[in-house]
Amino acid sequence: MAIVSPSLLAADFLHLDSDIQMINDSEAEWLHLDVMDGVFVPNISFGFPVLEAVASKCKKALDVHYMIVHPEQYIKQTAKLGAMMMNVHYEACTHLHRTIQEIHDAGMKAGVTLNPSTPVSVLEDIIADVDMVLLMSVNPGFGGQKFIENTIAKVKRLKKLINESGSKALVEVDGGVQAETAPRLVAAGVDVLVSGSYVFKAPDPLAVIRELRSL
Repeated sequence: MAIVSPSLLAADFLHLDSDIQMINDSEAEWLHLDVMDGVFVPNISFGFPVLEAVASKCKKALDVHYMIVHPEQYIKQTAKLGAMMMNVHYEACTHLHRTIQEIHDAGMKAGVTLNPSTPVSVLEDIIADVDMVLLMSVNPGFGGQKFIENTIAKVKRLKKLINESGSKALVEVDGGVQAETAPRLVAAGVDVLVSGSYVFKAPDPLAVIRELRSL
């Protein structure tokens, strides 16, 4: 069974309370939170006031994904929220090993994200230290984009690296995850499905989450 991490970016921000309640009532195990700074990616999403409000009401594990420069500056603040996972981009961290250590020292699980053009081979020397790798299956910054087909082969390469290294890292994919792509991703080795528009814009989000979780 896949872990489902619905992406808050696709929620109704005028009625976040009802969307958080829907997540609480659902079979989703995590909630994915995309923090964007308008520098690392060409969009601005939300910051700590929203994260704190969501954390106060959400009963699911918080999967916080930083698409920002210098994410290491926010480790303590993220831990204070009670986040389960802090996810940072390989491309944004010059000293990735140190950042991973600091995330662990703060009591969180550590994830590393790769943009679509970044090969999985860059993780060879860090894969044993991370709890999860997130592969972006769209170019980060905006929701509702078309799935990049190469992601399927990339998942298989990542899974091979994880197995050969003895790493326990989970594989997460974000971008264009829906009815057609999700089963293929799980078959390729994905453990965690992030889905935004497909869940939140559905007539019955609870049923969609149940369907994704059953894969």
